[in-house]
Amino acid sequence: QNNCTYTMLLSNNTGRFANATLVRLNEFLSAGYKKGVRPVRDWRQSTTVAIDLMVYAILNVDEKNQVLTTYVWYRQQWTDEFLVWDPEEFDDVKQISIPTANIWVPDILINEFVDVGKSPEIPYIYLGHTGLVRNYKPIQVVTACSLNIYNFPYDVQKCSLTFQSWLHTTKDINITLMRTPEEVMNDKSVFMNQGEWELLHVLSTYKEFSIDNDDYYAEMKFHVVIRRRPLFYTVNLLLPSVFLMVMDIVGFYLPPDSGERVSFKITLLLGYSVFLIIVSDTLPATAIGTPLIGVYFVVCMALLVISLTESVLIVRLVHKQDLQSRVPQWVKHLVLEKATVLLCIRNKKFCSILSQGSDLPCEGSRDPGRNLGLGLSTRDSGSPVMDGILREITTIRQFLEKKNESREIAKEWLQVGYVLDVLLFRVYLLTVLAYSITLGTLWSVWQNV
Repeated sequence: QNNCTYTMLLSNNTGRFANATLVRLNEFLSAGYKKGVRPVRDWRQSTTVAIDLMVYAILNVDEKNQVLTTYVWYRQQWTDEFLVWDPEEFDDVKQISIPTANIWVPDILINEFVDVGKSPEIPYIYLGHTGLVRNYKPIQVVTACSLNIYNFPYDVQKCSLTFQSWLHTTKDINITLMRTPEEVMNDKSVFMNQGEWELLHVLSTYKEFSIDNDDYYAEMKFHVVIRRRPLFYTVNLLLPSVFLMVMDIVGFYLPPDSGERVSFKITLLLGYSVFLIIVSDTLPATAIGTPLIGVYFVVCMALLVISLTESVLIVRLVHKQDLQSRVPQWVKHLVLEKATVLLCIRNKKFCSILSQGSDLPCEGSRDPGRNLGLGLSTRDSGSPVMDGILREITTIRQFLEKKNESREIAKEWLQVGYVLDVLLFRVYLLTVLAYSITLGTLWSVWQNV
């Protein structure tokens, strides 16, 4: 019947299409074709669709909405048993392009689709004389992906593209790969490798699953593994923070009894606050987690606050005008004896720190007020004039002795403040170094995995 229909079409094919081979072939293939029916002669035989995927570009990674936008080259081919011809009857034509809308097409789609991308429309497919249909097209894929940003900016993301027939079971449509999994995994020939993300590999797995333990469905899953290039974020986020922390450590070398240290650290704290405001829009944000670099910035801010607090306390401690009582004995024992040995601080350092910008005497220095009145003779004590002079000298001596005692107290508190400043500085320095080494090691491991 098909041959009779084709003969009738040939008899009507006159005029400008009389010698057009492709027109004759197209009319031959479309004669009696039913595109709504799966193209097999034996309904028990399933149609095997071979698919292939090549990643062309990573367009966008939306961490907040957990969406990945990629541009891929998608290829699929299958055999249509109703679209077969003999090339010798059609001027040795072995393949022809025909509209996709005129033939049967498998209903294979991507499960993770969340939005319609701006894909170019390809209205044609290639058809071979053996019935092999090749449907090649580029697709902009907008898919849902579980993005883990904890390792930002040294993160590696793994997103899946699952191809399957939405309706047909494996008895009707089965899926296979056009190439080997190794070829798919290592193929980066068309990838645009100049953006923020680097394509590591594309893994492919085939699986059959059932929902009701009766009908089984076939799916081909492609795992697209990409890695972020961290250079931009390292230069613009990490290095400025590191420089500010180094300047905070350098600030400890200012004298502990000077107010310039407090002003310097307040300036650093304000500068770091402005820095965090600037970089807040650069950090990725999700509702389920915070990147480690965000925790790093918060800890650095906390360390700056602790450093400022330590400087304020030390300045308050060594400010002699505010001191009223002597240093307790247990403080002298722990700080001036035990801590000095532990920190390898010698007494010469105390005299050097006391002599810088201070009028406090070091140990062994003589007080000129101690010998006042010692040269006066007691035999003249009966004179009213001499009694008045002695009372005045006694008052002056008591004043100088009290002032000398205040100086001694101030010197002791300054020594305590100096030792505590060295101790807290070393503890702070060890904390910053341990924290920096830990984060640096983690980021290095993540980068090299």
